[in-house]
Amino acid sequence: MLNSNNFYLKGSLMALLLALAGCNDVDSNPHVYDPVAFHSGDECHICGMAITGFPGPKGEAVTKQGAMKFCSTAEMFGWWLQPENREQDVTLYVHDMARSTWEKPDDDALIDARQAFYVVGANLKGAMGAALASFAREEDAERFATSQGGRLVRFEQIDLALLQPDPQSHPAEPHGSPAAH
Repeated sequence: MLNSNNFYLKGSLMALLLALAGCNDVDSNPHVYDPVAFHSGDECHICGMAITGFPGPKGEAVTKQGAMKFCSTAEMFGWWLQPENREQDVTLYVHDMARSTWEKPDDDALIDARQAFYVVGANLKGAMGAALASFAREEDAERFATSQGGRLVRFEQIDLALLQPDPQSHPAEPHGSPAAH
């Protein structure tokens, strides 16, 4: 009788410990922060350029401390791909360009960057030269790639090498120069 009580006590204790261990697992249920609208006075978190004066999709990283805004999706990825930033509790947003104009993306069309479809190498320019166009639906991204050039990639496929300009297709221009816009 004592052995069966001991067995149940140990089993209950083990179940309690497993349940408590799950309470500290922050990554299992990350917080989702709401997108924040872009305003005329906003500056890019990376380069300091005014964000709303340039065409193409923008990006933002929202944390409990607030939003870090980026003049382009490429700038957002450049920030995100740094190892110290990947550990943050952050929600990433980009504009769905199927629901926006290229010249002035609509903040009502901000979507989860991790779920988006991207077109790299398109003919249209963004704030920092070549743009990384973002879309909520794969068929919209494919249609854009057919009409504007480029190829479709997913969030997980984007790395720092992909963000580097192709010197064959885009001549080198100073960061933030009018020619780059």
